[in-house]
Amino acid sequence: MSKVLFIKADPKPDDQSNTFQLANAFMEEYKKCNPDDEIITLDLYKEKIRLLDGQMISDLFSGVESEMRRHAKLFASADKYVIADPMWNLSIPAILKAYIDYVVYVGITFKYTENGPVGLLEDKPRKAAHIVSRGGDYSGGPISQYEMGDRYIRTILGFMGIHDIITVTFEMTNVLTGETFEDIKNKSHQQAREAANVF
Repeated sequence: MSKVLFIKADPKPDDQSNTFQLANAFMEEYKKCNPDDEIITLDLYKEKIRLLDGQMISDLFSGVESEMRRHAKLFASADKYVIADPMWNLSIPAILKAYIDYVVYVGITFKYTENGPVGLLEDKPRKAAHIVSRGGDYSGGPISQYEMGDRYIRTILGFMGIHDIITVTFEMTNVLTGETFEDIKNKSHQQAREAANVF
């Protein structure tokens, strides 16, 4: 049995969020294939994740049982991660970056050594799925160089020791309309279900 952390980073409700509809297609199929797994849903807006302030940074190095430490320990306890967020301004929503600042926690998810930082989440096999909707097509061609969200997610997870990462996308959401939109949406949802089968 695996512990799955489902991290949601979009202020829109599920029925209005292309990202969450894609993520829900993934999660519904995953649950069918893995009915005994423990799934913990973390809606970052409902959690009221906030930007780091001076006190939080002080707590980080004091070892007190802070909100940050609680989130970092929960993150480290998971076996699989599903991160659902829309592309915003070529990257990720600020609230997701703030959450990442919580969980990239020295002594829990990484440590410093004489040879540089080392991820602590390589102690067991872990997987991550990044589920993202994008207004344009950033998967290939010259415009792909502007995509910094998935690149960042992959880099920061790798920093903590998570290297088995897949990305599921629904693109052109701000361009497509009508039947074309629905067709691409359905294809994206099918790809999400196929990815969940092997996740």
